[in-house]
Amino acid sequence: MLSKVKSFGINGIDGFIVDVEIDISKNMPGYVLVGLPDASIKESKERVQSAIRNSGVMFPLGKVVVNLAPADMRKEGVVYDLPIALGILTAAGEIDENILFL
Repeated sequence: MLSKVKSFGINGIDGFIVDVEIDISKNMPGYVLVGLPDASIKESKERVQSAIRNSGVMFPLGKVVVNLAPADMRKEGVVYDLPIALGILTAAGEIDENILFL
């Protein structure tokens, strides 16, 4: 299933909208993060998985693909952890996407 959560990024003093798109497929388990992330965002995999498991929800089985669009803008920092977690829970059917005001 696909989910989409709006977030933001900062480029100098300008902000820009970032669409955090999550797709969970029934392929071999895995986690792929695309969209020009820096090292702290790549490490979000561990933080998000841990937070979801510790909330009492099982992390979805299958391949999780996280796309941070637009792909031509560098994304930095840990501000994407929450949108990624919400997108994964929405795509897995654990929370209703209507509460996220998508």
